[in-house]
Amino acid sequence: MNATPVGPADLLAAWEAGQAARHGSERAQLLHRAARPDSGGDALLSVPVGEREADLLALRRALFGDRMQVLVECSACGEAMEFDLDAGGLAQRPGQPAGPLRVEADGWVVEFRLPTVADLEAAARSALDAADARRLLVARCTVSAERDGEPVPADRLADLPETVRRRLAEAAERADPAAEVTLSVACPECGEATPAELDIASYLWTELDAWARDLLLDVHLLASAYGWSEPEILALSPLRRRYYLELCADA
Repeated sequence: MNATPVGPADLLAAWEAGQAARHGSERAQLLHRAARPDSGGDALLSVPVGEREADLLALRRALFGDRMQVLVECSACGEAMEFDLDAGGLAQRPGQPAGPLRVEADGWVVEFRLPTVADLEAAARSALDAADARRLLVARCTVSAERDGEPVPADRLADLPETVRRRLAEAAERADPAAEVTLSVACPECGEATPAELDIASYLWTELDAWARDLLLDVHLLASAYGWSEPEILALSPLRRRYYLELCADA
């Protein structure tokens, strides 16, 4: 990702486009374009999932800093748990394997590549449920498969035993750990640990939505007070905008 994040006008354009989005994946794409403004849509779809998550985390840090407030409900007693998370400790960009990954188990030999954003979206669109999505993802990402030395076509991969599926998932997680960040949170009331998946796209979109609405209010106030246009106001640094707003309040 570029060291310098996109400007407020581009972020507002992404936020505006996201208001019409029907699915979270569409908003994740908009955020990813903001994180990589020089990359085309096809290039972004071909990015491994973990790399996309790392890009979004880097964008979040550039816009809002390292500190993230997370709210989780205890799965055992229902207690609401709020804690701070250091995004800097999560922002590890994954290194990509040089070639296909390989799993051998129960007479099966499967070579597969890491899922990309396009794979994830295609499986989500076509799947009937979560289990079906996982099967479709395996079929899309399998480079070759053999059972007892005999080639197995992609449409027969539904026959994969659970042990092989689990080994595939474990190998993918080791190769691309940023694709799914799961936190383990100990409840202060009952002591039980609750696993919580960090959905950085959803988290960042919620923050961007609040930021955009606050910024538009600032634009309205400054335009009313000084007659400036939106581009002129957005061209001001955040510090200068805040100073002018304070002058408006004191007037």
